[in-house]
Amino acid sequence: MIAEHNRVGGAHFAFTDRWGGVSAAPYDELNLGGAVGDDPVAVRANRELAARRLGVDPALVVWMNQVHGREVAVVEGPWTGEDVPAADAVVTARRGLPLAVLTADCTPVLLADPVAGVVGAAHAGRPGMVAGVVPAAVEAMVALGAEPSRITARTGPGVCGRCYEVPAAMRAEVAAAEPAAWAETGWGTPAVDVAAGVHAQLAALGVRDRIASPVCTLESGDHFSYRRDRTTGRLAGYVWLDRERDDA
Repeated sequence: MIAEHNRVGGAHFAFTDRWGGVSAAPYDELNLGGAVGDDPVAVRANRELAARRLGVDPALVVWMNQVHGREVAVVEGPWTGEDVPAADAVVTARRGLPLAVLTADCTPVLLADPVAGVVGAAHAGRPGMVAGVVPAAVEAMVALGAEPSRITARTGPGVCGRCYEVPAAMRAEVAAAEPAAWAETGWGTPAVDVAAGVHAQLAALGVRDRIASPVCTLESGDHFSYRRDRTTGRLAGYVWLDRERDDA
């Protein structure tokens, strides 16, 4: 269920796998995505299960209406009503407020500056990485008092550069925007490495504390993969800060 949960200086970074939920095939089991065709009752139950396992209030988790863009929403609490605005990154200066990002091959990006009390979550697929959603998220965090040199960044499971095959023209277009994303599949065809592109963008901004997940969603049967299965569930990455600073 919770494949990884790390605490660094009062910041929590967590990523789910596909197990431990109530959804039926092809969304089995812990589908956390509400717009993939799964039973909404099952999705709500899964989101509550995951939140409880993490020790956070399910009602406080901030989700996004992800559209593969670079829009950043700055929030002080969960959305009210059913109309969640379109955004591919969310940032907050409220300690204890969990932010979530959904993926099934795209790169989930979790960011935290515990000193400033600012966290962010971004959905970096190929279009979002090219558009600069991660730099936009860092910019929004800096506007709230964060400093890039203090930001801890964690990227979760996503399709790796050895598996993300694309047409040669698409690879060239992506590499023109971010050269570090240029890749080749394990069988020698053009590919894109989104996580490498994200980490290069973070490094250029001065974010030094960065760790990438070694998990390729397409290769892992423990994770949802849109490229592998098409109709499938969604994983989630969560980030939040302890309500009190460690040095308070």
